[in-house]
Amino acid sequence: MRRYLSKEYTFRRKIQVYEELFFRLIMLLASLLIALVLLQIVWSIFREGVGSVSWEMLTNTPKGGFYFGKEGGILNAIIGSLYLGLGATLLAFVTGLPVALFMNTWLAPRKRLVNLVRFTLDLLWGIPSIVYGAFGFALMIALGIKASLLAGIIVLALLILPIMIRAIDEGLKASPPGLTEATYALGATTSELSFSVLTRQCLPHILTAILLSFGRAIGDAASVLFTTGFTDNIPTSLGQPTASLPLAIFFQLSSPIPEVKERAYAAAVILTVIILIISILSRIFTNKYSRNTIKF
Repeated sequence: MRRYLSKEYTFRRKIQVYEELFFRLIMLLASLLIALVLLQIVWSIFREGVGSVSWEMLTNTPKGGFYFGKEGGILNAIIGSLYLGLGATLLAFVTGLPVALFMNTWLAPRKRLVNLVRFTLDLLWGIPSIVYGAFGFALMIALGIKASLLAGIIVLALLILPIMIRAIDEGLKASPPGLTEATYALGATTSELSFSVLTRQCLPHILTAILLSFGRAIGDAASVLFTTGFTDNIPTSLGQPTASLPLAIFFQLSSPIPEVKERAYAAAVILTVIILIISILSRIFTNKYSRNTIKF
């Protein structure tokens, strides 16, 4: 009987080992496929656009005949994208951080409600950005607001708000439970726990959430297509229309002139470099500030 059980155990153990090896192989192949697709996309963009990137293109706004292949640059789109991304990220952070803290402190005992909020945020995260653009456009018509930098910032903030909240929320969920108990034991209030303890403990996750949200905001085109307008000038106020790199790429790629299409790929190179820098900074800040967090 013991020999039979021993053989059965050995057989099951072998099955588990082969099963583990099989799924490891699947994970490795999936990771390699994703890496190859990313490299192919980046290589295609750089191959088509690096040759058209120039100092004049980076430092000048479009001039007469720019959209016919003549002189000028895309400085207006670069500055506009930075305005939109920074403004939307700041607005989403100011709104999202208190919501994430509220979910993990005051609402923490009400598990069902918190899970419902997280489920709703995940649904909002999955909504296509063009829906946010259509909603913002309808809201602009109802309120009588024209296409402007302010309208684009508000719509982009709505787009990245679920990303901001959920990214910070995941960091707060990962904080040690003993940290909360120790803070309350010292006589601290819930507000002190939220803004003085948890924010410092989850600083790497907060920085990552900010950078990821900024990367999403600066690279989105559909949500600002109807809300920001487009102009060859750099905006000097929130009420003026603004250009952005995604829209500049979209408009220039639709041109039949080869020189204009090459500039579209050059703009795509600039946008890709910005996104890559943001991703690298996110990883660096996460590793750097994780050393200063408490680990139980």
